[in-house]
Formats: sequence, structure tokens, C-alpha cells
Amino acid sequence: MKFRVTIAVLLLIFASTLLLGQNRSDTPVYNTLLFKITNPNSSKTSYLFGTHHAFGKRFFDSLTVANKALSSCEILIKENLNVPGHLAQDIINDRATRTQWYKYLTRDDLNFIKNLFSTSPTDYNKMTPTEMYAFLNRHYKQQVCLNKAVKDTSQSLDNYIGAKAQQLNMELIGLETTQEQIILINKDVEGMPRKVHKRRLSNIIEKMESKNPADCVETNWYLKMEIDYQLKQPCSNTLILTNRNKKWMKTIQQWIEKNNCFIAVGLSHLMYECGLINALQSIGYRIEPISSI
Repeated sequence: MKFRVTIAVLLLIFASTLLLGQNRSDTPVYNTLLFKITNPNSSKTSYLFGTHHAFGKRFFDSLTVANKALSSCEILIKENLNVPGHLAQDIINDRATRTQWYKYLTRDDLNFIKNLFSTSPTDYNKMTPTEMYAFLNRHYKQQVCLNKAVKDTSQSLDNYIGAKAQQLNMELIGLETTQEQIILINKDVEGMPRKVHKRRLSNIIEKMESKNPADCVETNWYLKMEIDYQLKQPCSNTLILTNRNKKWMKTIQQWIEKNNCFIAVGLSHLMYECGLINALQSIGYRIEPISSI
């Protein structure tokens, strides 16, 4: 299975896996990923859209209303911007440290990785076990859960929205850098024992090789858009959700006060008590769910 693997950005797979906690709460279930943002003291209209990093062009092109909302804005706010020379692959390749993969992978699993990255511009030997797991997890969701063709090099949902915004001559604003995201990915599981890393990598590789759809619940649920945003439930990850949302809100508030903005971030950042929906409402904005389709 040789094909070009490009790590444009790892985009915090761990955050998206939080979506699996879909226990019914006493908050409404919204059949949408899109929310309209207005303020009685302003004529500006912005939109909040929850992404899933495994999806891409085909999915977003099917969302007529979301596309119209995007084209009605002059600014796109997304998690990060793809800056040449500062992509994930650039950051990884610039490292001097190399991972001793024989401590984490069996011989067969290492051969699988070598084959997977055979035409990739990223030196997998300089990735950390955490980064490798994040990449494989996303790759599994694309190839197994969404049946993305092996030779399909289309962009992730976030990057595709970014490309469409550029075609519309919109200004792009990043909420954090790719370097900051990579640091967070690794810090989130800091101190994890080697045997746990080894077990996680072995399990995800086995699922990829066997095309086992056991962990596709998340992508199926996102596709149906039957979402319990659990707005009264506490956030379970302070580092990945709570702290980042607070930081992002400073930038978001600054831009939506005087501009029509389309905000595209991972869906889990809209959810829970610490999510952007609650945060925007707390400072006087009206958040209205509207059909994405």
C-alpha cells in the first residue's frame, strides 16, 4: 500500500475522540453543525461551524446552507493556518531526535509504517509515538470509516474550508500555530507508559490492516448530525478544550464585533459547559442553530 502521505497538520485527533461521549443530557439535540451568531447591538452576522478533521471536500460541498454562510462572510477563523515552512512535516523533519521504534512496534508493525510512509515527505523516525498514533487514528477514520480512496489526496475538512475561503478572497485568521498544536498533542498524554503507547499503536495498526470498522461510531454519528451538545456537562479535558476555548474566545470576540466571520473549529470545541456556544452566549451573543444542508 504505497501512496503519498502528507501530514499537513495533525489537528488534535484526541479532541475529536471526545465526541464519543454522547450520553443524552437535558439539553436540546441539534441536527446541525452550523450556528448563526448575532448581537442586538450590531448589524454583523457570523457563523460557527463544527468540523471533524477526517471529513473533507465531498462532505462540505453537500452542505448548501453552510456554503452560503461561508460566502456571506469576509473573514474565516480556523484553528490554525498552513504556513509554508511551518507545517507539521517541516516541524517534525527539523528535529534532531529520532524515535527508537523497535521499542514501540513489532517488526511487522514497523514494516507497515515503513510502507505507509514510503512516499511521504515526513520522516516518521522523527515523529513521537503520540504523533504517530494521532496520524494513524485520523488515517483509519478516513480510509476505513469513510472509505476514502487510497489515491485521494483531497484536503481535510478544515483545510478545504480554508481553500474555499481563499477562493472567495476572504481573510484567514488562525487561532493558534501548528507548533502550538503539536506541543498540546504531546503534552496531553505526557508521562504515558511505553507499554501503553505500544498497545495503542498495535491496536490501531491491526484495525487498519483488517479494515475493522469497530471504532467508526464517531464518524457515523457526525455524518448523521444528530448531536447532543451537552451544554450543561463539564468539560473533561482542561488542556485540550477548556484552556484553548478561553484563549480562542479573546481572538473570536475581537473579530466578530466588527466583521462577518465564519468560525470553523473542531466540533468538540462547541460542546459542553466550556464550549464556544456557551462562551458566546455569556457575552451577549445570540446563538441560533440553523440547518447545515
